[in-house]
Amino acid sequence: MYDEGGWDLGLLEESSGVRQSFQCWPSSRLEATRSVVPIGALYTPLKKLSPNFCPPTLRYDPVRCASSNCHSVLNPYCQVDYRSKLWVCPFCLTRNHFPPHYADNISEVNLPAELIPNYATCEYELQTIPNMGPPAFLFLVDICGHSEELTDLADSLQQALNLLPEESYVGLVTFGTNVQVHELGFEGCPKNYVLRGNREYVPQKVAQLLQVHNINPHQQQQQQQPGAPSAPKHPGQNGHIHQQTINGMIGRFLLPVSECSLVLEGILDDMRKDPWPIPSDKRVARCTGAALSVAISMLDLAMPRRGARVMLFTGGPCTSGPGAIVSRAKAEDMRSHQDLAKRNAPLHKDACAYYSKLAAAVGSSNCCHVVDIFACSLDQVGMLEMRELVEATGGLMVMGDSFGQSVFKESFRRVFRRFPDDIPGDGGLMTMAFGASLEVLTSKEFKVSGAIGPVASLKKKGPSVSEVEVGKGGTNAWTIGGIDPDTTIAIYFDVSNPGTSPLPPGKRRFIQFLTRYQHANGTTRLRATTLCGLWHSDPNDHNPVKYSFDQEAAAVLTARLAVHRSESEDVADVLRWVDRSLIRLCAKFADYQPDDPTSFRLIPEFSLYPQFMFHLRRSQFLQLFNSSPDEAAYYRYILIRENTVNSLVMIQPSLLSYSLHHPPQPAMLDAQSVQADVILLLDTFFHVVVFHGETVAAWREAKYHEQEEHIQFRQLLEAPQEDAQVIMDHRFPVPRFIVCDQHKSEARFLMAKLNPSVTHNTVDGPGGAQVFTDDVSLRVFMEHLMKLSVQS
Repeated sequence: MYDEGGWDLGLLEESSGVRQSFQCWPSSRLEATRSVVPIGALYTPLKKLSPNFCPPTLRYDPVRCASSNCHSVLNPYCQVDYRSKLWVCPFCLTRNHFPPHYADNISEVNLPAELIPNYATCEYELQTIPNMGPPAFLFLVDICGHSEELTDLADSLQQALNLLPEESYVGLVTFGTNVQVHELGFEGCPKNYVLRGNREYVPQKVAQLLQVHNINPHQQQQQQQPGAPSAPKHPGQNGHIHQQTINGMIGRFLLPVSECSLVLEGILDDMRKDPWPIPSDKRVARCTGAALSVAISMLDLAMPRRGARVMLFTGGPCTSGPGAIVSRAKAEDMRSHQDLAKRNAPLHKDACAYYSKLAAAVGSSNCCHVVDIFACSLDQVGMLEMRELVEATGGLMVMGDSFGQSVFKESFRRVFRRFPDDIPGDGGLMTMAFGASLEVLTSKEFKVSGAIGPVASLKKKGPSVSEVEVGKGGTNAWTIGGIDPDTTIAIYFDVSNPGTSPLPPGKRRFIQFLTRYQHANGTTRLRATTLCGLWHSDPNDHNPVKYSFDQEAAAVLTARLAVHRSESEDVADVLRWVDRSLIRLCAKFADYQPDDPTSFRLIPEFSLYPQFMFHLRRSQFLQLFNSSPDEAAYYRYILIRENTVNSLVMIQPSLLSYSLHHPPQPAMLDAQSVQADVILLLDTFFHVVVFHGETVAAWREAKYHEQEEHIQFRQLLEAPQEDAQVIMDHRFPVPRFIVCDQHKSEARFLMAKLNPSVTHNTVDGPGGAQVFTDDVSLRVFMEHLMKLSVQS
């Protein structure tokens, strides 16, 4: 991955799914600390890799190290003795014998896939674990909203039934004042069980109230006596179970889509608003917390250790029962950032504790169950309190204004995305996976400090675990729960080697990422990605480390760390930490003469990093002004689960300029880019904005684009619209699309993201639109950075 032209960072990611802040690491703890930027990696476990770097799925179990503290997987960096049929683990240096079926055939010219140098990533389909069958989807629907909202939501749910594989299971629970569990297997007329919404429900209580037994096909097979007729095979295992042969939850409340789609569509068509009366001075009674406990308990009874999703659709806050975030009295306002800071939100702490308890309950079933939240409301719904439940299970969050908006409708459709048909082994199957866990192994010179992302600690100790904790630390193994090809985990490392014992020349470091997950087809897979890297030991020459810097990965790693710290520290303290870190980094790696700011220079590997930090400081992740606690929780959660490219768009949005005078071209994210005769296309990840300059808007209002002699102007208006559609076609969640004109109210979505080089305080400055803010511009920011970095 390194040649005379430098490090090929794109190839590194395409070959392994990994981006690292540095490719060459300092070999001592002191020098690693002086490098300032966290030494870490961004790993996308299910990233689709080129066949040149990852073989087709291997349908056998991997060969693993025999050491009880290691268990690493055979990889191309193992030393192999072909005569004695031994291999040496690069992590613990244990000598291992090859199993007989390897030893009989292995040679220098006949290598298994795991030892081929290009294949640093191999994916195994584990043969010792039975097929768990298709996943289940339990729709949890809030019926407290307006009739129009329920109609739009019912329409989306009916469309989803056509997107699901026919063998997958589906169920429906609705809630308002109480919880209604719909029995889809009851013939003749709609039937549901009503549970009170003012209490929490554990699996045993739900089984009692629904009159079911905790029996599923796998347990039936285990309970049968030797010699008894075998139980019917599970769907997905070359068989089909008729619903009469299934006892308990499956067959009554969870049925295959092929068997219950007509019944479910009929229930959705007849879905009506919660009939309980609402006094004029009260909020609607909405028992979201109780409904979630019922849904989680149902899946625990019906689908233990099998992939399943609770998909919550809500249009307002929980006001009744456990998990309530606001009282029913309208006189009490929803909690704000100020209320939380002053501890003036009486229900917040109890609600967080309740949803944390639910997260622990889901984790007890091996994290094969996922909780997603689709919130469409003009008010807050409690995403801040429920975030831990979603994060611990690897769920999805989508936030919109209405169930009729494309932000919700299209995002919901894309949850069920499938692999292209031409992909061997995966073609036509859903991209989502379940029950994922990640373990990180390291060679002895460094250790794992922790992870930041949609993960929960497995509290596993070992030689790879550092005493320094970052994020969810104190372990080298985590559950991820639900996972998709964009899910990205940030792993932070601690160089533990003391400077008093320098490493020998040519010494290499090794990292292995082991991701185990349940595929959408029911099989269990293990993906092993092994990396080999360089050490640098000369403290007087930091050029090898300097030129191996990946400023994009470093910016995302720093942003995640800043967001994590902001959840327990004051935002002002986090901003100061970001500033001090940037100054120390530039003082370490920039070229300059002491006390001479004009001599300050950054090499290309560092040139963009300061402006990434400038935009991070101004972003919605660290600036809480004009956002609700729910919005802040939502934006931060999306940042910590998205891949590097998408995260960078969130930190520093991209801007394209369209004009009659030049073809579409990238523009500076600066107030000077706003001109009367141009159209700008802004992509912030959450919003896609088409902004018309004042003159262009006037021409459009005069309908020049409808005249044949102005065909070029019509093409100018259409080009950004088409490019915006391309962006939105490949994005999840689907961004909000905004078309606005200069000086109009919605232009604020663009103006708030621009570098304020022209403000109301600017005198005889450059052209461009004024940004009404007291924030400093990038130029002033860089002047201060250079001045402070070069100080003796």
